[in-house]
Amino acid sequence: MTKNKNNKKKYSEKNEDEKIKEIEESIIKIKTEFDEEKNKFLRNIAELHNQIKRTEKNYLIEKNKIKKRYLIYIIDILELLKKAYKDKNSKIGIKLIINNIEDILKDEKVQYIDCIGKEFNHNLHHAISTVDKKDCLDNIVVEEIKKGYYLDKEILRPSQVIVQKKLD
Repeated sequence: MTKNKNNKKKYSEKNEDEKIKEIEESIIKIKTEFDEEKNKFLRNIAELHNQIKRTEKNYLIEKNKIKKRYLIYIIDILELLKKAYKDKNSKIGIKLIINNIEDILKDEKVQYIDCIGKEFNHNLHHAISTVDKKDCLDNIVVEEIKKGYYLDKEILRPSQVIVQKKLD
């Protein structure tokens, strides 16, 4: 019987050693998988940071391009203003400046909002005053104080207008 007990003891020790070995192998496998996933995560974070840096760099490049373009416009207008100031007949110079600015606005797809004689529209117009009249159409723009403009099809600035109101 002692032999049997010893065999059982050896068998159980062997089983325990195998179990420990299996557990250790499992731990190593899990640690390896964890390290791989951690490395993937860190690479993704690094790539995200790089993407953010590239986006910021591209943003600054585009911002500077736009800034340069408008500074050139302003410089051109400044030069025309200086010429007009020196000219005895400054009307010609002023007309050149107006044409230059209108060309810039046209290039940028800025358009004037036509409003005189049109029905008041709160999306396009900002009424600064009303004029009461008899025998007229109600809610019609009669005077434009400040021009309004579209940028493409979006309102850049509403027109400031005076609107007539019909008296009863």
